[in-house]
Amino acid sequence: MGSGTWTRDSFRSYSATKCMNVSLDGSIVGDYSIQEMFKRRSIAPELDPKNVIRECCDSEEHPNTRPVILALDVTGSMGGASVKVAKELNVIMTDLYDKVQDVEFMIMGIGDLAYDYAPIQASQFESDIRIAEQLDKIYFEGGGGGNSYESYTAAWYFGLNHCKLDSWKRGKKGIIITLGDEPLNPYLPASKLSNATGDKLQGNVETEDLYREVIQKFDVYHLAIDDRETSYCMYADKIKASFGKYLDENHLKVVNMDSLASAIVGIVANSEEIVSAGTVHTDENGAISW
Repeated sequence: MGSGTWTRDSFRSYSATKCMNVSLDGSIVGDYSIQEMFKRRSIAPELDPKNVIRECCDSEEHPNTRPVILALDVTGSMGGASVKVAKELNVIMTDLYDKVQDVEFMIMGIGDLAYDYAPIQASQFESDIRIAEQLDKIYFEGGGGGNSYESYTAAWYFGLNHCKLDSWKRGKKGIIITLGDEPLNPYLPASKLSNATGDKLQGNVETEDLYREVIQKFDVYHLAIDDRETSYCMYADKIKASFGKYLDENHLKVVNMDSLASAIVGIVANSEEIVSAGTVHTDENGAISW
């Protein structure tokens, strides 16, 4: 996985197979509903997170991989933002490759572990049109529950425990970007997380403990989506308070639909200037230990 490079022409060709047109600026033209853009009605086997390891490997073609986990909130109120990402993916990737070499994306779908059938979905790391192909396989469950938060830290947990990144061998962190419109969850329930990932957990995974671990391996960002279709206005203060316990203003950003694509590009492009991953110890196989 991770071979190839994103091109405008490959995206145009791929979009044509779906009978979708691409504008001169590179985005998909037209108004599409969540159901039209995301046609899966159950989790795709390729995105099942159970008992898997996703790898981002250096190669001759991409010797200095930049692993990025882009985790979309796929609960009910976030449909518009996910459609926006899908429509502007070509703009995002083309702009990124003009600025940063060797970017590889994993696309995740994040729901609510307490309520949803498929609360975690995770693609392979890819660097070409397969990013779009895997984004299209996301199951937009449209669930969530009455607990006033979604399981955003599931992306942190998966990155830590189910990914192998060659960048760690070079002392470079990966990047995790979550997108959502609700407050940060205080914990991940052990039984539900075990069921989703296949891991055997003895207790709930507390957000504070998980954050201390994840920042050793990843630069963590959250994009709070403030748009008339989302729940942001209802939770604005709680979002800032909950995420603000861990993320400063450079890592917690409030964006709207029009600034979403540029925010993603900006995070990854600016990460080139933040190259230190702290103290990283690896064993003879390149695995990180603490």
